[in-house]
Amino acid sequence: MSGRIFVVTGTGTGVGKTIVAAAITTLATRSGKTVAVVKPGQTGCKGDDCGDVDDVKRLTGVKDLHELARYPEPIAPAAAARISGLPAIEMDAVTARVRALAEDHDVVVVEGAGGLLVEYNEERETIADLATNLRAEVVLVVLPSLGTLNHTALTLEAIRSRNLDFDGVVIGRWSGHPSLVDMSNLVDLEKIAGAPLVGAIRSHAGDLARPEFLSAADAGLAPTLGGHFDAADFRERNDYRRNLDH
Repeated sequence: MSGRIFVVTGTGTGVGKTIVAAAITTLATRSGKTVAVVKPGQTGCKGDDCGDVDDVKRLTGVKDLHELARYPEPIAPAAAARISGLPAIEMDAVTARVRALAEDHDVVVVEGAGGLLVEYNEERETIADLATNLRAEVVLVVLPSLGTLNHTALTLEAIRSRNLDFDGVVIGRWSGHPSLVDMSNLVDLEKIAGAPLVGAIRSHAGDLARPEFLSAADAGLAPTLGGHFDAADFRERNDYRRNLDH
């Protein structure tokens, strides 16, 4: 029986996808599961250890990492391949690679580039196409700040129109001192998602050592993703109306 496949995507770049992918990975390994991590296309990297899979390795200790293509320019994979003259990413090949890994692992975590509909090749294939091919569970990473409601609504519309298997919304960077906007957006993010959040990872979690990162992952992801995040408790602690009184 094939392992569980997660596709971690986001509303855009810089929302915390790598940290969420690492959090899912470290919680799975804690429970004794075998895990492989896949980055179909890494852009903006010219060194040997600057990729997202390297960050996952640093935070989790997992070494079964698969970066399938790398491009130097920090832009979308399709454009990066075109500019560099390197071969573009073919989703059929990525699909086959992930399926093979899922045969030998309990969990495979795939991290996309940028947002859900960022293009990987001239055929305009996206991480949404990969999730469809794999029948993977999609985790959407968002920011809590101004502008997130529109970005989240548009991404969820794309997820639903493709009938993807949607696990839920995770806030990729939650401040220890959230703003009024951040706290207010919690309510609307859950309304847009049609379900409670399945996580909120503390800001700067990527700077933590492995034991502390494991604790942050456990506190930041819901039981469906291996942790102990409680959406109702989180919502109550960050109720903007209660915080206005203080």
